[in-house]
Amino acid sequence: MKAGRFMKNDVILNKISVIERCIKRIHEEYENNPKNLENYTKQDSMILNLQRACEASIDLAMHMVAQKKLGLPQNSRDAFSLLEQHGIITPFLSQKMKAMVGFRNIAVHDYQEINLTILQKILDHHLTDFTEFTKAILFYEQ
Repeated sequence: MKAGRFMKNDVILNKISVIERCIKRIHEEYENNPKNLENYTKQDSMILNLQRACEASIDLAMHMVAQKKLGLPQNSRDAFSLLEQHGIITPFLSQKMKAMVGFRNIAVHDYQEINLTILQKILDHHLTDFTEFTKAILFYEQ
């Protein structure tokens, strides 16, 4: 029983570590300077790390839903809805994470369609959403 609990915690901590590393890389490339979005190499790095942070957040949400037996999500957004319905994350955080899923889908499937204004808005105002999400998961797991 104990080994299973530690393994589950390892999955959670691993996903949180991935998210934190991605956010750190984004900060290193962006440097709170919108001019850095004009550099395609920096832009690619920021988008890729944002995509990875989104995917790790989705993985973490899916893991929590499965671990806690909260239901069967039909898609990535459903996992955040189930976490919200069970009081693990707030409705506002759920909404923000679902919006990130939308950005991730564009990044993966329609890369050339990424709107730099939206990317800048995410970089300036929404990177903390990931930290808020990981803190909510850690708080729930205490």
